[in-house]
Amino acid sequence: MKFAAVCGSGLGSSFMVEMNINSVLSELGVSGVEVSHYDIGSASPDIADVFFVASDLADSATHLGEVVVLNSIIDLDELKEKVEKVVREKGLL
Repeated sequence: MKFAAVCGSGLGSSFMVEMNINSVLSELGVSGVEVSHYDIGSASPDIADVFFVASDLADSATHLGEVVVLNSIIDLDELKEKVEKVVREKGLL
């Protein structure tokens, strides 16, 4: 299973979300998920199973497939809730 954090430039914010997703997965005891970060211009549907994007990029990310929209990329509670929901839906937890 692959998750991708996507932001406008693919640098700071997506990398931060990637690290936070990895922390949440570790807290939940979920393994076997590869997490990477990308900019919206280089993200394509074949690079991940689930994409995490900030709300300002939601309209630009519809072509990617399964997209989880984050209202706030710094809200760890929201991220944990949404990551946990995805891993439960995928049968990983």
